Order: sequence, then C-alpha cells, then structure tokens
Amino acid sequence: MQEVTNSAPHTLILENRKTLNISGITDIDRFDEKEIVLYTKTGELTITGRELHINNISIENGNLSVEGDIWGIQYGDKDQQSPASVFRRLFK
Repeated sequence: MQEVTNSAPHTLILENRKTLNISGITDIDRFDEKEIVLYTKTGELTITGRELHINNISIENGNLSVEGDIWGIQYGDKDQQSPASVFRRLFK
C-alpha cells in the first residue's frame, strides 16, 4: 500500500483530552492502547495516553480520529522519513 497523498492541511483538534481529530496524515507507523506513532506533512507525530482507540480513519483523505485518555502529543523531526507503515506491512 502506498502512502496517503492528499492536499488537505495538517490540523489537530483536541476536545477535553478525550477526542483527537487529525488531518494531513501521510502514514501510520504503529499503534497500541498506550501510543500511536504516525507521520504528517509536518513530520512524525506521537500520541501517548491510556486506552487509546482509533475510531475513524480515512486513507484517501488522510484523516484520523482517536479516543481515550490523551496525555501527550509530540512532534518529531520534520525531515525524518517514515519507515514501512503498518498498512504497507499488512498488505504486502
């Protein structure tokens, strides 16, 4: 599977530290109930918390919705290249 290519801007909307809506996602690296690591147009993004669940994902539009106890949102290096994504590894 190829990386998402879209022209939507990258945005984050966090509501009450329980719901996070993200646009502009280009790739998802890994996820579990404590951490989600993904790539956006502006670089790597790590979401940490407890009982994290991906509710909605749109590969075509690069949108993602996460619910759970969100403790942290951290950007990594903008120039870092994404490794093979979860979706690419699953569908090889």
